[in-house]
Amino acid sequence: MRSAALQLVSKPPARWITLALVGLALLALPFVVDAVLGRAWVRIIDVALLFIMLALGLNVVVGFAGLLDLGYIAFFAVGAYCYALLASPQFDIHWSFLVLLPLGAFVAAIFGILLGAPTLRLRGDYLAIVTLGFGEIIRIFLNNLNRPINITNGPQGITLIDPLQLGGVALSKTYTIAGFTIAPVHSYYYVFLACAVFSIFLSLRLEDSRIGRAWIAIREDELAASAMGINTRDVKLLAFAMGATFGGLSGGLFAAFQGFVSPESFTLLDSIMVLCMVVLGGMGNVGGVVLGAVLLTALPEALRYTAPLQQQWFGTVYLDPSDLRMLLFGLALVLMMLFRPAGLWPSTTRRRELAGEGRLDTGELPGGAR
Repeated sequence: MRSAALQLVSKPPARWITLALVGLALLALPFVVDAVLGRAWVRIIDVALLFIMLALGLNVVVGFAGLLDLGYIAFFAVGAYCYALLASPQFDIHWSFLVLLPLGAFVAAIFGILLGAPTLRLRGDYLAIVTLGFGEIIRIFLNNLNRPINITNGPQGITLIDPLQLGGVALSKTYTIAGFTIAPVHSYYYVFLACAVFSIFLSLRLEDSRIGRAWIAIREDELAASAMGINTRDVKLLAFAMGATFGGLSGGLFAAFQGFVSPESFTLLDSIMVLCMVVLGGMGNVGGVVLGAVLLTALPEALRYTAPLQQQWFGTVYLDPSDLRMLLFGLALVLMMLFRPAGLWPSTTRRRELAGEGRLDTGELPGGAR
């Protein structure tokens, strides 16, 4: 009996072996992709990790709490500009990223509360319109805060933003270690991967927490949740603040990675794209949201190869890759709403709830919107 118990203890569970293999694969991924597809695809992976964090933040608001937000990219902009203003020659302030990233996340959370406070009684289309307006207001402010005092440098944006740097090691430089060349896209990949993994862990813990269950209760029936003693006002504000925190953190990382930010990086189309990542992947399911973010970041880039293929096959380019991308994107949305309204990888609980309410085949979004 004792020897059998020792044998079980000595053998790690299959789950941990799988996690270890996945971890090793993720560590090797940038170098494998660099060797096979080129360094540009490593950069695309970096951007995908940023969008994973953004989509997970919006999933808190839309997937967990059921609050439709069309201006979520504003929190991304707030985090990016907080980092850019305090780590660039714009104000000639160069604070450490260890201070700026939490500061950007905190300021974004404050903006999330400012957005949530006046919208507590709004639902469906009305909530969507107000959040859309909030996102556009932030973008227009950033675009015009260059006079009479130049704060954001207006449409020209902010350049020469400090990269992530710890001690004397700057991630914007290329290093050679043990014969391996580590380019900036490789260095940023590991930072973004750590932040994305932490975001996934936090999302999973929130989903299973008491607060997460309160969000889900509000999503399903706000009146019943209130009758059961849930403070719907505070819980909604917490959802907006928590979702904005994810956006602010990813915005700061984006500014450090790009070295440049401008209002044109935070348009309504970007908000809709992040929302589509959540909806197509599977609202309320962390794994589905990650899948949606990866697919909608990688597939548009892959479609760029259609131009040389058309040139090779037909002698001319009939469909511009950008037009083809939007065409296929719209077609995918229509097909998803018709055949898989719960998403590519839906939450088991959410799918069961939709099926029980007869809404699984209708594609209804949170708050009664469609």
